[in-house]
Amino acid sequence: MNLTIADVRLTPVLVADPPLLNTQGVHQPYTPRLIVEVETADGITGVGETYGDTKYLELARPLAARLTGRRITDTNGLPAVADAVAVDASRVSGRVDVGGLRGVQTADKLRLSVVSAFEVACLDALGKALGLPVHALLGGKVRDAVEYSAYLFYRWAAHPDGVACEQDDWGAAVDPAGVVEQARRFTERYGFTSFKLKGGVFPPDEEIAAVRALAEAFPGHPLRLDPNGAWSVPTALRVADELADVLEYLEDPVLGTPAMAEVAARTGVPLATNMCVTTFDEIKEAFTAGAVQVVLSDHHYWGGLRATRRLAAVCHAFGVGVSMHSNTHLGISLAAMTHVASTVPGLHHACDTHYPWQSEDVLTERPAFDGGKVTVPDLPGLGVELDRDRLRSLHRRWLDDDGALRDRDDAAAMRVADPGWAAPSVPRW
Repeated sequence: MNLTIADVRLTPVLVADPPLLNTQGVHQPYTPRLIVEVETADGITGVGETYGDTKYLELARPLAARLTGRRITDTNGLPAVADAVAVDASRVSGRVDVGGLRGVQTADKLRLSVVSAFEVACLDALGKALGLPVHALLGGKVRDAVEYSAYLFYRWAAHPDGVACEQDDWGAAVDPAGVVEQARRFTERYGFTSFKLKGGVFPPDEEIAAVRALAEAFPGHPLRLDPNGAWSVPTALRVADELADVLEYLEDPVLGTPAMAEVAARTGVPLATNMCVTTFDEIKEAFTAGAVQVVLSDHHYWGGLRATRRLAAVCHAFGVGVSMHSNTHLGISLAAMTHVASTVPGLHHACDTHYPWQSEDVLTERPAFDGGKVTVPDLPGLGVELDRDRLRSLHRRWLDDDGALRDRDDAAAMRVADPGWAAPSVPRW
């Protein structure tokens, strides 16, 4: 068995994205993703997926060139290979990562997000070579299905007039009634039993009303609210007080660990984050200050599936809960999320996923939700197969783009509808 990497293929794609609103603006009609394929000398191919913005692609290309001749088992060496690749400082210096709303960008965060796709592809190829599912390579699953939460968004019925894009049948949701109707459709279509609302879009009182409407429509179901750091400490405390009886947790109500710690010290509502704890270096300050009670892991952020398991172990040692953050991902990432989530014993909260919002994919068969859960695949590797015709089609869309959509920019998308829009300063309220 020859496990040497003979070829690495990178395919950037543009996939349809609905007009979902957040505090920075609105999703563009198409979003970039990067599909990574690692092929061994024996012809076994593994796949991975990550962000497809230009800054990630510019790092992925030289990294891919350095992997030929290495073994797919050498996943521990991937970060060192990535560290040897220079990152254009102008791409990351002090900017906030809009695509993931994960706080300030750094070169290390960028590298980890790229490494994650290569690690997943190597694990997929190794699993196929050995006839084992990825979860077995991670130590084995402790659950047969992974629960996910309905990810609710304020949204428009369609992208602004004049924008050519894919349409869907979800309709608008810009008030409490629209949010509740969206939740009902999620439940009918996918069986979700917990709900997360992306906040920071409307004044807090309107979002409090939406959560209250959800609590009335779905009594006893776990509810979360995530304004992406758009509130001040006083506003966060007021919202926490008014929703204390219905929230499972409040996610990133304020920006930064000190502000999160101040809110956490003055409310009994657990605080979750995918913004102030996104690297191991950020753990000490947040955990010793009691700033967060739930860390929302993301294998794209942390550098892969094995790093996600290390994060879960650290959280367990500190008595901090763990769940999973989601970005605008396709089925490869959903499969990877499901495999690693199945191996984490203390996963007591349903994971986030954008996947039901994505009408397009590069797989021959979409992963399915049953009762809000995804069954953990036992097929070799990730248990997914690329649809090469679809991959070529979505890559062709990327090639045909003039560059306007190759980098996610929610504020630019909002300016199509409102030319005067500027991403608001934080705190917004």
